[in-house]
Amino acid sequence: MNESVTVPEPSGAATTRPENAESGFLASDALAKNLQAVLADLTALQLVGKQAHWNIVGPNFRDLHLNLDEVVDIARASGDDVAERMRALHATPDGRPAVVAEQSSLAEFPEGEILTHDAIDLMTAAIEATVGTMRSVHDEVDEADPTSADILHGIIEKLEQQAWFISAETRTPQR
Repeated sequence: MNESVTVPEPSGAATTRPENAESGFLASDALAKNLQAVLADLTALQLVGKQAHWNIVGPNFRDLHLNLDEVVDIARASGDDVAERMRALHATPDGRPAVVAEQSSLAEFPEGEILTHDAIDLMTAAIEATVGTMRSVHDEVDEADPTSADILHGIIEKLEQQAWFISAETRTPQR
């Protein structure tokens, strides 16, 4: 059976209504905005990682192909942690494609096949942009909610390690 499905137009950054059914600590607007910025970059990083994973060609293909899945797994799990933290603080995470595209700080990844060495540089930049967002909001997040800042610490550690792993493929020793 082939049924036609209508997909709604993206609504961009239009927000949904607050859903504060529980009581407890409520995220300030600034904290929610900062965590949403992190969520947008983590969601975009998953997509960029998969785009690279599917389209790389060239030297060290297999190693990079597998390493990119590690980055995607970290970004996916970390995005889920941030979104669930937002919900615990009565903020509404927004991972809709139009919102992620509008809010992400990551550069557009090229379409089509890409040489492994070019993908290494682009993925390292995407990881560093994601970490850069977390570092730029960190102090404000920490002041508002140290528990959320602790979540960011763990994500930063994992992603910086991945940037090192990936970028080491094309580095030469400094003497």
